[in-house]
Amino acid sequence: MNGFISDLKYTWNKPGSGLLRLIIVNVVVYVCMSLLMLVFKLSGLQGIYDQYIFSNVALPPYIYDAVVKPWTLISYFFMHSMSDFFHILFNMLIMYWFGIIFTEFLGDKKLVALYFLGGVAGGLAYLLMYNVVPYYNAQMGMVSGLIGASACVYAIVVGAATIAPDYRINLLFVGPVKIKYLAAVYIFLSLIQSAGSNAGGEIAHLGGALMGFTYVSLLKRGTDLGKPLYAITNFFANFTKSDRKLKVVHRSKKKSTSKTTASSTSKQPSQDSVDEILDKISERGYEGLTQEEKEILFKASQRKH
Repeated sequence: MNGFISDLKYTWNKPGSGLLRLIIVNVVVYVCMSLLMLVFKLSGLQGIYDQYIFSNVALPPYIYDAVVKPWTLISYFFMHSMSDFFHILFNMLIMYWFGIIFTEFLGDKKLVALYFLGGVAGGLAYLLMYNVVPYYNAQMGMVSGLIGASACVYAIVVGAATIAPDYRINLLFVGPVKIKYLAAVYIFLSLIQSAGSNAGGEIAHLGGALMGFTYVSLLKRGTDLGKPLYAITNFFANFTKSDRKLKVVHRSKKKSTSKTTASSTSKQPSQDSVDEILDKISERGYEGLTQEEKEILFKASQRKH
């Protein structure tokens, strides 16, 4: 058990682990909530669980309830159906596959920002449709609330397909497929099922997908919707690292210089160089990159996972 916790801490603290952190949080929440629900069920208190716990983490369809419980606009996309293990399994797998591609081009912190923006956009689309469109409004009484990270996942899928539409991944029994076609299939399936039994979830998918496209498209033009989120994450990152910064004082300058030289002469670009390119995209847009910088991103898109 100690070994598992140590591995978990190592993964969490590893630089550039935003994607893995999101997966860890989702899985830990799923395990804890599943155990909690089991306890309530065995105690004959299922109704109390639904009324006081589920209703305070799921996003309600009534806009008044959502305003009274504003935190549900965020909490809902860290929750998954306790009775459907495949719900969280497929969400996390797809987020990992496309998240790896996304981070190659736009970096770790932008992936985390898009996760939150996609979730919020999906939740707002859900609320809008159920409170404005008569077809959905008539079914509101049968809806208990929205849960799941699918809107966030769709945002990352479409975001990756927008920044690197011709990136190929190998599918079992199919072979290499461009991710723009996979994203198109995901969107089409959600669209045709938006009047089905999981209408609210499908609407949230489409809202997240729209945010993924909008986020990357604006980023190419130099507008970064994630800046407020970066400020928050940077604050917490600096807070947690403040103690560590006080300890790095005993290294030899020669060692540091030799490492820098080795890094600069390496054929592969250093992480600092990649970060500079990603920051440049945020400030000037994709078209502001030099040909050499574009080639670095293109080479990254050819890696296989």
